[in-house]
Amino acid sequence: MEEATGLRERKKAATRLALHEAALRLAAEQGPDRVTVEAIADAANLSRRTFSNYFSSKEEALFHGDTMRLRRLLELIAEQPADLTPWAALSRAALRQADEMDGETAESWLARRRRLHGNPGLVAHQVAAYTAIERELAGEIGRRLTGADGPLRARILAATFLATLRVAVQQWIEAPDQPLTGTLRAALAHATPATG
Repeated sequence: MEEATGLRERKKAATRLALHEAALRLAAEQGPDRVTVEAIADAANLSRRTFSNYFSSKEEALFHGDTMRLRRLLELIAEQPADLTPWAALSRAALRQADEMDGETAESWLARRRRLHGNPGLVAHQVAAYTAIERELAGEIGRRLTGADGPLRARILAATFLATLRVAVQQWIEAPDQPLTGTLRAALAHATPATG
Protein backbone atom coordinates (compact mmCIF):
# COMPACT_ATOMS: atom_id res chain seq x y z
CA MET A 1 0.00 0.00 0.00
CA GLU A 2 2.86 2.41 0.81
CA GLU A 3 4.31 1.82 -2.65
CA ALA A 4 0.99 2.75 -4.28
CA THR A 5 0.75 5.87 -2.11
CA GLY A 6 4.32 6.80 -3.05
CA LEU A 7 3.58 6.34 -6.75
CA ARG A 8 0.39 8.40 -6.45
CA GLU A 9 2.27 11.23 -4.72
CA ARG A 10 5.01 11.19 -7.37
CA LYS A 11 2.36 11.39 -10.12
CA LYS A 12 0.70 14.33 -8.36
CA ALA A 13 4.05 16.08 -8.01
CA ALA A 14 4.80 15.45 -11.69
CA THR A 15 1.42 16.87 -12.73
CA ARG A 16 1.88 19.93 -10.53
CA LEU A 17 5.36 20.47 -12.00
CA ALA A 18 4.09 20.07 -15.57
CA LEU A 19 1.44 22.74 -14.97
CA HIS A 20 3.99 25.04 -13.33
CA GLU A 21 6.46 24.66 -16.20
CA ALA A 22 3.73 25.20 -18.79
CA ALA A 23 2.66 28.38 -16.97
CA LEU A 24 6.25 29.67 -16.88
CA ARG A 25 6.86 28.84 -20.53
CA LEU A 26 3.67 30.57 -21.69
CA ALA A 27 4.30 33.60 -19.47
CA ALA A 28 7.81 33.94 -20.90
CA GLU A 29 6.52 33.63 -24.48
CA GLN A 30 3.33 35.71 -24.27
CA GLY A 31 3.65 37.77 -21.13
CA PRO A 32 1.91 36.80 -17.90
CA ASP A 33 -1.17 38.96 -18.54
CA ARG A 34 -2.04 37.08 -21.73
CA VAL A 35 -1.78 33.61 -20.22
CA THR A 36 -5.00 31.86 -19.28
CA VAL A 37 -5.67 28.83 -17.11
CA GLU A 38 -7.07 27.07 -20.18
CA ALA A 39 -3.87 27.73 -22.14
CA ILE A 40 -1.75 26.40 -19.28
CA ALA A 41 -3.84 23.22 -19.04
CA ASP A 42 -3.69 22.75 -22.83
CA ALA A 43 0.08 23.28 -22.89
CA ALA A 44 0.49 20.60 -20.20
CA ASN A 45 -1.94 18.27 -22.05
CA LEU A 46 -4.31 18.32 -19.08
CA SER A 47 -7.88 19.43 -18.51
CA ARG A 48 -9.02 22.70 -16.95
CA ARG A 49 -10.50 20.62 -14.13
CA THR A 50 -7.14 18.96 -13.49
CA PHE A 51 -5.55 22.41 -13.31
CA SER A 52 -8.14 23.41 -10.69
CA ASN A 53 -7.30 20.33 -8.62
CA TYR A 54 -3.73 21.59 -8.27
CA PHE A 55 -3.84 25.38 -8.41
CA SER A 56 -6.43 28.04 -7.66
CA SER A 57 -5.08 30.53 -10.21
CA LYS A 58 -2.50 31.02 -12.94
CA GLU A 59 -0.46 33.12 -10.48
CA GLU A 60 -0.30 30.24 -8.05
CA ALA A 61 0.89 27.99 -10.88
CA LEU A 62 3.52 30.53 -11.89
CA PHE A 63 4.88 30.84 -8.35
CA HIS A 64 4.77 27.15 -7.47
CA GLY A 65 8.57 27.00 -7.84
CA ASP A 66 9.00 29.87 -5.39
CA THR A 67 6.70 28.14 -2.93
CA MET A 68 8.73 24.93 -3.24
CA ARG A 69 11.98 26.86 -2.76
CA LEU A 70 10.60 28.49 0.39
CA ARG A 71 9.51 25.07 1.71
CA ARG A 72 13.00 23.72 1.01
CA LEU A 73 14.46 26.70 2.85
CA LEU A 74 12.38 25.85 5.92
CA GLU A 75 13.80 22.31 5.82
CA LEU A 76 17.35 23.63 5.60
CA ILE A 77 16.78 26.02 8.51
CA ALA A 78 15.44 23.19 10.67
CA GLU A 79 18.60 21.19 9.89
CA GLN A 80 20.95 23.89 11.22
CA PRO A 81 22.71 23.23 14.55
CA ALA A 82 20.74 24.39 17.59
CA ASP A 83 23.70 26.36 18.96
CA LEU A 84 23.75 28.80 16.04
CA THR A 85 22.17 32.20 16.51
CA PRO A 86 18.91 32.50 14.58
CA TRP A 87 20.40 34.84 11.96
CA ALA A 88 23.42 32.57 11.47
CA ALA A 89 21.11 29.58 11.00
CA LEU A 90 18.96 31.51 8.52
CA SER A 91 21.99 32.77 6.61
CA ARG A 92 23.64 29.34 6.39
CA ALA A 93 20.41 27.77 5.16
CA ALA A 94 19.87 30.46 2.51
CA LEU A 95 23.44 30.22 1.24
CA ARG A 96 23.25 26.43 1.13
CA GLN A 97 20.07 26.63 -0.91
CA ALA A 98 21.70 29.07 -3.32
CA ASP A 99 24.63 26.66 -3.66
CA GLU A 100 22.20 23.84 -4.46
CA MET A 101 21.17 25.63 -7.65
CA ASP A 102 23.63 24.57 -10.31
CA GLY A 103 24.64 27.03 -13.01
CA GLU A 104 22.12 25.85 -15.61
CA THR A 105 19.23 25.86 -13.14
CA ALA A 106 20.17 29.32 -11.90
CA GLU A 107 20.45 30.72 -15.44
CA SER A 108 17.12 29.20 -16.48
CA TRP A 109 15.45 30.55 -13.36
CA LEU A 110 17.02 33.98 -13.89
CA ALA A 111 15.79 34.15 -17.50
CA ARG A 112 12.22 33.27 -16.47
CA ARG A 113 12.20 35.63 -13.51
CA ARG A 114 13.41 38.52 -15.67
CA ARG A 115 10.39 38.09 -17.92
CA LEU A 116 8.04 38.13 -14.93
CA HIS A 117 9.91 40.80 -12.95
CA GLY A 118 7.95 43.94 -12.23
CA ASN A 119 4.57 42.69 -13.45
CA PRO A 120 2.16 44.41 -11.01
CA GLY A 121 -0.28 41.51 -10.85
CA LEU A 122 2.48 39.06 -10.06
CA VAL A 123 4.30 41.17 -7.48
CA ALA A 124 1.29 40.95 -5.19
CA HIS A 125 1.23 37.17 -5.51
CA GLN A 126 4.95 36.91 -4.80
CA VAL A 127 4.57 38.99 -1.66
CA ALA A 128 1.64 36.78 -0.63
CA ALA A 129 3.80 33.67 -1.07
CA TYR A 130 6.47 35.12 1.21
CA THR A 131 3.87 36.25 3.75
CA ALA A 132 2.31 32.78 3.87
CA ILE A 133 5.61 31.20 4.86
CA GLU A 134 6.55 33.95 7.34
CA ARG A 135 4.53 32.53 10.26
CA GLU A 136 6.11 29.07 9.86
CA LEU A 137 9.52 30.65 9.66
CA ALA A 138 8.87 32.69 12.81
CA GLY A 139 7.92 29.47 14.59
CA GLU A 140 11.19 27.84 13.55
CA ILE A 141 13.17 30.88 14.69
CA GLY A 142 11.23 31.02 17.96
CA ARG A 143 12.61 27.61 18.93
CA ARG A 144 16.06 29.19 18.97
CA LEU A 145 15.10 32.16 21.18
CA THR A 146 14.53 32.56 24.89
CA GLY A 147 12.93 35.32 26.90
CA ALA A 148 9.54 36.95 27.04
CA ASP A 149 10.16 38.92 23.85
CA GLY A 150 11.04 35.75 21.87
CA PRO A 151 7.83 35.60 19.80
CA LEU A 152 8.13 39.26 18.77
CA ARG A 153 11.83 38.92 17.94
CA ALA A 154 11.09 35.75 15.94
CA ARG A 155 8.49 37.54 13.82
CA ILE A 156 10.78 40.51 13.23
CA LEU A 157 13.68 38.23 12.26
CA ALA A 158 11.42 36.21 9.93
CA ALA A 159 10.12 39.34 8.20
CA THR A 160 13.60 40.86 7.94
CA PHE A 161 15.08 37.64 6.57
CA LEU A 162 12.38 37.17 3.92
CA ALA A 163 12.61 40.83 2.86
CA THR A 164 16.39 40.41 2.58
CA LEU A 165 15.96 37.33 0.38
CA ARG A 166 13.45 39.12 -1.84
CA VAL A 167 15.70 42.16 -2.24
CA ALA A 168 18.77 40.01 -2.94
CA VAL A 169 16.94 38.08 -5.66
CA GLN A 170 15.59 41.29 -7.21
CA GLN A 171 19.09 42.79 -7.18
CA TRP A 172 20.48 39.66 -8.83
CA ILE A 173 17.74 39.70 -11.49
CA GLU A 174 18.47 43.34 -12.30
CA ALA A 175 22.28 43.07 -12.13
CA PRO A 176 23.49 39.46 -12.34
CA ASP A 177 27.15 40.43 -12.59
CA GLN A 178 28.03 38.05 -9.75
CA PRO A 179 26.64 34.68 -8.69
CA LEU A 180 23.42 34.65 -6.70
CA THR A 181 25.39 33.38 -3.70
CA GLY A 182 27.55 36.53 -3.71
CA THR A 183 24.58 38.87 -3.89
CA LEU A 184 22.79 36.91 -1.18
CA ARG A 185 25.85 36.88 1.08
CA ALA A 186 26.21 40.67 0.78
CA ALA A 187 22.51 41.30 1.45
CA LEU A 188 22.49 39.03 4.51
CA ALA A 189 25.60 40.77 5.87
CA HIS A 190 23.98 44.20 5.47
CA ALA A 191 20.82 43.02 7.25
CA THR A 192 22.51 41.19 10.14
CA PRO A 193 20.76 42.28 13.35
CA ALA A 194 22.74 43.55 16.31
CA THR A 195 21.47 40.57 18.34
CA GLY A 196 20.17 37.30 17.03
